[in-house]
Amino acid sequence: MPAVVLVHPQIPPNTGNIARTCAATHTPLHLIEPLGFELSDRYLKRAGLDYWPYVTLHCHPDWPTFLKTTHSGGRLIAFEPSAQQIYWDFSFAESDWLVFGSEPDGIPADVLATCDAFLKIPMWQPAVRSLNLSASVAIALMEVYRQLYSSTAL
Repeated sequence: MPAVVLVHPQIPPNTGNIARTCAATHTPLHLIEPLGFELSDRYLKRAGLDYWPYVTLHCHPDWPTFLKTTHSGGRLIAFEPSAQQIYWDFSFAESDWLVFGSEPDGIPADVLATCDAFLKIPMWQPAVRSLNLSASVAIALMEVYRQLYSSTAL
Protein backbone atom coordinates (compact mmCIF):
# COMPACT_ATOMS: atom_id res chain seq x y z
CA MET A 1 0.00 0.00 0.00
CA PRO A 2 1.39 3.45 -0.85
CA ALA A 3 2.02 6.00 1.90
CA VAL A 4 1.95 9.80 2.10
CA VAL A 5 4.89 11.64 3.66
CA LEU A 6 4.65 15.32 4.62
CA VAL A 7 8.01 16.96 5.28
CA HIS A 8 7.71 19.86 7.75
CA PRO A 9 4.03 20.71 7.14
CA GLN A 10 3.12 24.16 8.45
CA ILE A 11 -0.63 24.68 8.08
CA PRO A 12 -2.88 22.64 10.41
CA PRO A 13 -6.03 22.61 8.22
CA ASN A 14 -4.03 21.32 5.24
CA THR A 15 -2.62 18.47 7.30
CA GLY A 16 -6.08 17.76 8.72
CA ASN A 17 -7.56 17.59 5.23
CA ILE A 18 -4.74 15.29 4.10
CA ALA A 19 -5.37 13.09 7.13
CA ARG A 20 -9.03 12.83 6.13
CA THR A 21 -8.03 11.83 2.58
CA CYS A 22 -5.64 9.24 4.00
CA ALA A 23 -8.40 7.90 6.26
CA ALA A 24 -10.80 7.59 3.33
CA THR A 25 -8.24 5.71 1.25
CA HIS A 26 -6.71 3.71 4.12
CA THR A 27 -3.32 5.27 3.31
CA PRO A 28 -0.68 5.64 6.04
CA LEU A 29 0.33 9.24 6.77
CA HIS A 30 3.86 10.09 7.91
CA LEU A 31 4.73 13.53 9.31
CA ILE A 32 8.36 14.60 9.41
CA GLU A 33 9.17 17.14 12.15
CA PRO A 34 9.52 19.94 12.79
CA LEU A 35 5.83 20.65 12.29
CA GLY A 36 4.40 24.15 12.18
CA PHE A 37 1.77 23.17 14.76
CA GLU A 38 1.05 20.80 17.63
CA LEU A 39 -0.79 17.58 16.88
CA SER A 40 -3.38 18.71 19.41
CA ASP A 41 -4.07 21.89 17.37
CA ARG A 42 -7.82 22.48 17.18
CA TYR A 43 -7.68 23.51 13.50
CA LEU A 44 -5.86 20.30 12.66
CA LYS A 45 -8.44 18.26 14.54
CA ARG A 46 -11.35 20.18 13.02
CA ALA A 47 -10.12 19.70 9.45
CA GLY A 48 -9.76 15.96 10.06
CA LEU A 49 -13.25 15.89 11.57
CA ASP A 50 -14.05 12.72 13.47
CA TYR A 51 -11.94 10.58 11.13
CA TRP A 52 -8.74 10.66 13.20
CA PRO A 53 -9.34 7.14 14.58
CA TYR A 54 -9.17 5.90 10.97
CA VAL A 55 -5.83 7.56 10.18
CA THR A 56 -2.70 5.45 10.41
CA LEU A 57 -0.50 8.32 11.59
CA HIS A 58 3.24 8.19 12.18
CA CYS A 59 5.44 11.08 13.36
CA HIS A 60 9.19 11.14 12.86
CA PRO A 61 11.64 13.59 14.46
CA ASP A 62 13.55 14.12 11.20
CA TRP A 63 14.17 12.73 7.71
CA PRO A 64 17.23 10.59 8.58
CA THR A 65 15.28 8.88 11.37
CA PHE A 66 12.38 8.23 8.99
CA LEU A 67 14.78 6.67 6.47
CA LYS A 68 16.47 4.49 9.10
CA THR A 69 13.45 3.34 11.06
CA THR A 70 10.51 3.33 8.67
CA HIS A 71 11.42 3.48 4.99
CA SER A 72 11.95 -0.19 4.25
CA GLY A 73 12.12 -0.22 0.51
CA GLY A 74 9.87 1.23 -2.11
CA ARG A 75 10.50 4.37 -4.10
CA LEU A 76 10.47 7.84 -2.61
CA ILE A 77 8.44 9.89 -5.09
CA ALA A 78 8.88 13.66 -4.67
CA PHE A 79 6.13 15.97 -5.86
CA GLU A 80 7.74 19.23 -6.95
CA PRO A 81 6.47 22.02 -9.23
CA SER A 82 9.87 22.16 -10.97
CA ALA A 83 9.91 18.43 -11.86
CA GLN A 84 9.88 17.49 -15.54
CA GLN A 85 7.64 14.41 -15.46
CA ILE A 86 3.87 14.78 -15.07
CA TYR A 87 2.36 12.51 -12.43
CA TRP A 88 -0.13 10.80 -14.76
CA ASP A 89 2.73 9.61 -17.01
CA PHE A 90 4.37 7.75 -14.10
CA SER A 91 3.70 4.10 -13.25
CA PHE A 92 3.07 3.86 -9.52
CA ALA A 93 3.68 0.79 -7.37
CA GLU A 94 2.09 -0.32 -4.10
CA SER A 95 5.34 0.23 -2.24
CA ASP A 96 5.72 3.91 -3.26
CA TRP A 97 6.09 6.72 -0.74
CA LEU A 98 4.54 10.00 -1.96
CA VAL A 99 6.66 12.83 -0.56
CA PHE A 100 5.39 16.42 -0.25
CA GLY A 101 7.13 19.46 1.21
CA SER A 102 5.90 22.27 3.38
CA GLU A 103 3.55 24.91 2.06
CA PRO A 104 6.00 27.81 1.97
CA ASP A 105 9.28 25.98 1.29
CA GLY A 106 8.62 22.75 -0.60
CA ILE A 107 10.84 19.72 -0.12
CA PRO A 108 14.28 20.47 1.39
CA ALA A 109 17.33 19.77 -0.80
CA ASP A 110 18.66 17.04 1.52
CA VAL A 111 15.35 15.19 1.27
CA LEU A 112 15.20 15.61 -2.52
CA ALA A 113 18.68 14.10 -2.75
CA THR A 114 17.30 10.82 -1.37
CA CYS A 115 14.27 10.62 -3.66
CA ASP A 116 14.00 8.20 -6.56
CA ALA A 117 11.62 10.10 -8.83
CA PHE A 118 10.33 13.66 -9.21
CA LEU A 119 6.82 14.42 -10.44
CA LYS A 120 4.74 17.52 -11.01
CA ILE A 121 1.09 18.34 -11.15
CA PRO A 122 0.80 20.61 -14.19
CA MET A 123 -0.62 24.10 -13.92
CA TRP A 124 -1.41 26.04 -17.05
CA GLN A 125 -1.52 29.50 -15.45
CA PRO A 126 2.11 30.65 -15.05
CA ALA A 127 1.18 33.21 -12.40
CA VAL A 128 0.12 30.40 -10.04
CA ARG A 129 3.19 29.05 -8.22
CA SER A 130 1.61 26.00 -6.65
CA LEU A 131 -1.59 24.25 -5.67
CA ASN A 132 -2.81 23.88 -2.12
CA LEU A 133 -0.94 21.07 -0.37
CA SER A 134 -4.06 19.12 0.54
CA ALA A 135 -5.35 19.39 -3.03
CA SER A 136 -1.98 18.20 -4.38
CA VAL A 137 -1.93 15.16 -2.11
CA ALA A 138 -5.50 14.26 -3.08
CA ILE A 139 -4.76 14.61 -6.81
CA ALA A 140 -1.64 12.43 -6.54
CA LEU A 141 -3.19 9.84 -4.27
CA MET A 142 -6.26 9.41 -6.46
CA GLU A 143 -4.02 8.78 -9.49
CA VAL A 144 -2.06 6.17 -7.54
CA TYR A 145 -5.29 4.42 -6.54
CA ARG A 146 -6.71 4.72 -10.06
CA GLN A 147 -3.63 2.99 -11.48
CA LEU A 148 -3.31 0.33 -8.80
CA TYR A 149 -6.85 -0.48 -7.77
CA SER A 150 -9.30 0.76 -10.42
CA SER A 151 -10.50 -2.75 -11.18
CA THR A 152 -10.90 -3.63 -7.50
CA ALA A 153 -14.41 -3.34 -6.06
CA LEU A 154 -14.72 -0.91 -3.20
